[in-house]
Amino acid sequence: MTEVSRKDHGETSHGGLQAAAAFVRDRLRRPFSFYLMSLLLIAIIPSFIFSFVILKRSMDAQEQVVTSLLKASTGSVARIIEREVEGMLTTLKVLSTSSAMELRDMRAFYNRASVALADTDSNLIVIDRNHNQRLNTHLPFGAPLGQASDPESIELAFKNNGPLVSGVFFDSTDGRWAFNVYLPVSLPTGESYLLALTQDADGMAKAVNRDTLSPGWNAALVDGSGRVIVSSDAAVKPGDAFFLEKLPAISIGVANISEKGADYRVATEFSILTGWRIVAWAPRAVVDAPILWSFLWLSLGGIIFASIAVAGSLTIARLLSQGVKLLAMDARRLGAGEPIKPRRYVITEVEDVSSAFARAAAARAKAEGEIRFLMREVAHRSKNQLTVIQSMLNQSSSSTESASEFAEAFRKRIAGLARSTDLMVANAALGVDFRELAQNQLQPFAPDDPQRIVLSGPDLRLETQVAQMLGMALHELATNATKYGALANATGTIRLDWSVSDGMIAIRWREEGADIAPPKQTSERTGFGTVVLERMLGMALGAELERTMHPDGIEWTIRIPRDSRSDVPAEAGR
Repeated sequence: MTEVSRKDHGETSHGGLQAAAAFVRDRLRRPFSFYLMSLLLIAIIPSFIFSFVILKRSMDAQEQVVTSLLKASTGSVARIIEREVEGMLTTLKVLSTSSAMELRDMRAFYNRASVALADTDSNLIVIDRNHNQRLNTHLPFGAPLGQASDPESIELAFKNNGPLVSGVFFDSTDGRWAFNVYLPVSLPTGESYLLALTQDADGMAKAVNRDTLSPGWNAALVDGSGRVIVSSDAAVKPGDAFFLEKLPAISIGVANISEKGADYRVATEFSILTGWRIVAWAPRAVVDAPILWSFLWLSLGGIIFASIAVAGSLTIARLLSQGVKLLAMDARRLGAGEPIKPRRYVITEVEDVSSAFARAAAARAKAEGEIRFLMREVAHRSKNQLTVIQSMLNQSSSSTESASEFAEAFRKRIAGLARSTDLMVANAALGVDFRELAQNQLQPFAPDDPQRIVLSGPDLRLETQVAQMLGMALHELATNATKYGALANATGTIRLDWSVSDGMIAIRWREEGADIAPPKQTSERTGFGTVVLERMLGMALGAELERTMHPDGIEWTIRIPRDSRSDVPAEAGR
C-alpha cells in the first residue's frame, strides 16, 4: 500500500468515527420532557443509592468526630497531668535553693518546706544515698523515719542525676498508693540527696473525672510498668495491672481491641514528662449505638426521599436548569479573574457549587498575592546569600597561598553554606533545630569514633538567618579543629554544649586532647573563621565572644541575646 493510499484510508476511518458520533448525538437529542420522564422512571433507584452513599459518609464522619474527640480528651488529660507535675518540679527547685538546705539546719528546712506545702496535698521527703528518709513533712520533725518506698525509682533518679517521675507504689509511711517526683541535689560537702514530693494517687482523680466523659466511657492513668495510678472505674484499682493486657501493643491514638471475649474502643495518649499513659475505653456496643441509630434514621430518610423524588422531578429539573445557567455565567467570570459572590439557590447542591466558585475566585486572588510575596522573599534571600558568598570569596582569597588551596577552602565553605540553606528551606516556618544544624555541619569532619564529638543541650530552634551564620561558624571551628586542634590527631574530642536562659543563648565549643604546637610568628591576615565569629556573630547578632586557650585545646564561648531575631518560640515548632 502506498503512502497516499494509507493516508486516504486513515482519513476515511477518522471520518467514519465522526459520522458515528454525530449519529449518536442526533439520536440522543430529545426534548427536555423526554429526559424528565426518564428521570421519573429511574428516580427511585438512584434515590436509594444516594441514601446509602449519604449513610456511608455520615458513618465515616461520625467515626472521625468520635476519634477527634477522644484524641482531644486524652490530650487534655495529658496536659493537666503534666501541668500538675511541672508545678511539683517547680516547688522542688525552689526548695532546693533554700539557704537551709544543708543538713546541719534540717529543722529550718523542715519549717520552710511545711509552710510552702501547707495548701497542697503533697509531702516533702529528703532521701540519702542509702535510701534512708532524712526528713518527711508528713510526720512531726524528729519522728523516727525508715527507708523510703519505691527503691527502684530512687536508684534510677540518683543514677540519672536529673528530675524523675516515679510510677505508682504503695507508700508504707502513709499507707496509701502514691507517686513521687524526684529532684537530685548535691551539697557543698559532696553529699547527694533526693528531694521528693509525694502525692496520693487519688489526687489525680480530677484528671479522669467521669463527669467529663461521654456516657459509657471510662478513663485511667497507667504508669510505665502497666499499673493503674487512678481510674474513673471503681473496679479498676490503683496499683493493679491494667485489665487490657494488649494495651502496650497499641500505638498512641484510637484503636479497637478484644479482651476476654469483649470488644472495646480504646484511646491512648502518652505523657513524655511523666512516662505515663492516659487510657480511655468503652465497649464497642456503647460506641456503635449512635451510628446504628443514624443508620436507621438515614434509611428512613432515603425511603422518604425516594417517595418524593418522582413527584418533585419536574420542579427540580426546572430549578436545575436555572441554576446551571447562573453557574455557567459565574464560571465565565471565574475564568476572566473577576470576583464572585455565592448565590442563594433552592437546591443546596447548586448552592454548594456556587460557594465553591466563590471560594475558588478568592483562592485565586489570594494565590496571586502569595506568589508576589514569595517572589519578593526569594529576591531578598538571594541578595543575602550573594552577600555571604561575596564575603566568603574575599576572605578565602586573602587567607590562602595558592589557587588550589583557595578553590578547596572556598568549595568547602560553599558546601557548608548549602547545608545550612537546605535546613533553612526545609524549616522556614518552624525555625532551624540547632542540634540538627550542628550535626549537619560537623558530619563531614566526624571521625570514625562517634564518641569524639559530643553534643549536649535542650531543644532550640533558631531563626533562619541566625542559623545560617551559626552554621558557618561551626564549619570554620570544625575546619580549624581538623587542621590544628582536637580532630588533627586520633584521640582528641570536641564537646559542643548549649543552654537557654531568660535573656541569653549560650554556646560552648571545647576541644580536649589536642596537640598544641608552640606559638609561631603569624601574618597579620585574619582567617575567615575569625571573621565569622567576631564580625558576623559579634556585629550582626550582638553576640559576646570569649576565647580561652587550655593546655589541651581551645575553648570558644558564644553568648547571643535571646530576642525575636535569634530563636523561635517553642510553640512554633509544635
